[in-house]
Amino acid sequence: MIEKDEMKRAEEQYSANSIQVLEGLEAVRKRPSMYIGDIAERGLHHLVYEVVDNCIDEAMAGFCDTIDVRILEGNSIRVRDNGRGIPTGMHEKEHRSALEVVLTVLHAGGKFDKNSYKVSGGLHGVGVSCVNALSDSLVAEVHREGKVFEQHYSKGKPLGPVQVVGESSDTGTIITFHPDPTIFTQTLVYRYDTLAARLRELAFLNKGIRIRLTDERELVDEFVVDAAGESKSTGRKVFRSEAFYSEKGLSEFIEYLDAGASTIIPEPVCVNSDKIIPIDIALQYNNGYSEKIYSYVNNIHTIEGGTHLQGFKMGLSRSLKQYAEKNKLLEKFKGDLAPEDFREGLTAVISVKIAEPQFEGQTKTKLGNPEATSAVSQATAAAMDNYLEENPRFAKTIIDKIVLAATARAAARKAREMVQRKSPLGGAGMPGKLADCSERDPEKCELFLVEGDSAGGTAKQGRDRKTQAILPLRGKILNVEKASGDRAFDSEEIRNIYTALGVTVAMEDETGEKHMDLSKLRYHKVVIMTDADVDGSHIACLILTFFFRYMFDLIKNGYVYLATPPLYLVKKGKEEVYCWTEEQREEASLRLGKGSDKGYTVQRYKGLGEMSDVQLWETTMDPSRRRLRKITIDNAAAAERTFSMLMGDDVPPRRQFIEENAHYANIDA
Repeated sequence: MIEKDEMKRAEEQYSANSIQVLEGLEAVRKRPSMYIGDIAERGLHHLVYEVVDNCIDEAMAGFCDTIDVRILEGNSIRVRDNGRGIPTGMHEKEHRSALEVVLTVLHAGGKFDKNSYKVSGGLHGVGVSCVNALSDSLVAEVHREGKVFEQHYSKGKPLGPVQVVGESSDTGTIITFHPDPTIFTQTLVYRYDTLAARLRELAFLNKGIRIRLTDERELVDEFVVDAAGESKSTGRKVFRSEAFYSEKGLSEFIEYLDAGASTIIPEPVCVNSDKIIPIDIALQYNNGYSEKIYSYVNNIHTIEGGTHLQGFKMGLSRSLKQYAEKNKLLEKFKGDLAPEDFREGLTAVISVKIAEPQFEGQTKTKLGNPEATSAVSQATAAAMDNYLEENPRFAKTIIDKIVLAATARAAARKAREMVQRKSPLGGAGMPGKLADCSERDPEKCELFLVEGDSAGGTAKQGRDRKTQAILPLRGKILNVEKASGDRAFDSEEIRNIYTALGVTVAMEDETGEKHMDLSKLRYHKVVIMTDADVDGSHIACLILTFFFRYMFDLIKNGYVYLATPPLYLVKKGKEEVYCWTEEQREEASLRLGKGSDKGYTVQRYKGLGEMSDVQLWETTMDPSRRRLRKITIDNAAAAERTFSMLMGDDVPPRRQFIEENAHYANIDA
């Protein structure tokens, strides 16, 4: 009876007045994730990208060649360009300044006018207005027509009219904003490396544009290069800063991505065409076994590919196959060539500029323009035909690698079939070392990949047997960055991971994209749990490399995590404090020691096996107290380079990386 009365009252209250109409930027503040993806770290950085994309649009139109991005004290952001400056005159229809219209009205901007911008990255025109809506403070400063115009905003609303505050002989726009803490409740802290990766990418994609990133929150040692080429400290402290500039564009992008690889042709092959649409492609073959292709449309990374990527693969395969058959380079090969054989060891970047791109979905991750397929295919085939004819020695090297790839693929297929036969779907049992959980709902189940039998035994005793499964791994798994597919699938540890997870090997679909069937995935949390020492970090890196190369869909869907066991236990009497950082250890030592270095003990945990099952549960496995780090990829190209550099064959780039980042590392004596 009570339920009927409540339903009746609700029915009476739901009237025409219940329908809310969100005006201006209220919709953005009400549902920010619809516009910037999320309100966590990724969405926070997306605000910067939206402002920078406007500067890049000016550059693509030919009116800007310098962009300056600064992270200010308090995590405000200032972005300056030397473009034309946003118009400040009165808008005919809106009866207010055009600057205010751009900053407060969705779908407003010059990019909808083909005469202003022939190509732009911000397709939907919500960029700067979204940033304004989600900032508690934003200042727009425009240098234009010999004057300096300025307007202040808060949460998307102007605090006053546009004012002339000075004179200027230059032109450009300066946007300074601070994210609204009531929107970004998880974090307001910008990561320098995340911004640097995107700005570096934009510099490669738009050669000739100078982009500088400066972090005014952090002072670092200043270094100069002397006449001998040696880097020496000046003894001064300066803001951390980096300039991004590319003279050659995509060919330099390829060299950057392949920093840790041994190439088999001396320099990248470049494809340039503007017959139907502007096309810019660079590709390089190396001695590796992975395929690394990155596609962009109007500077937007099309993560899911699309018609331009299909066209590239078609044109590449057709050219190479025709050349091999024409020059009788396949006479001794008795097998069949598959499209994927032509791309083993390939690194390529595809960039197209389309006036009216058709993306599948608001996320802009897959291009749908049908004309891009034939345009890119023809341009790729023509450029490859010329290269192969003019470089017969390198052409033969590439064809030989393709034949080896086809041979290895046949061996890998047999190894994959073994993996599938041994999977639970094939009727065989689970790996002998797997201690499974009793729960059968994948969303509630967790699989811990544990380093060694000793730690595995401790984890098995300390776990929640209902929801947590343990799979000990013997030693260090195969470095798949240096191994062919047949060797990878022949590895017992890797086969055991496939079998335990219950997933199939990633296979190519009709578009040439590789995907896994995750419908039978048995655990929705796959946790890498290794010792908190150098060897443990190396093992975690090896496992992540395997996931990145062979199980990318697990990472993409947010199923992969890193456990974070404590580094120290500070103890005095019955009081115990677990510490994950040096700062926590120092704080706990001061508190328990009460200013003295006596009366307490500090235990450094170098291995999971040093903990009891109770300690491991309390610190690392208990869902209510543990610290899990989800593995995400904000910038695929940057992640690609990191894996290639750290796990590949080439030593110098790895040494340079270690030298540059050694001051961030904690290495036990």
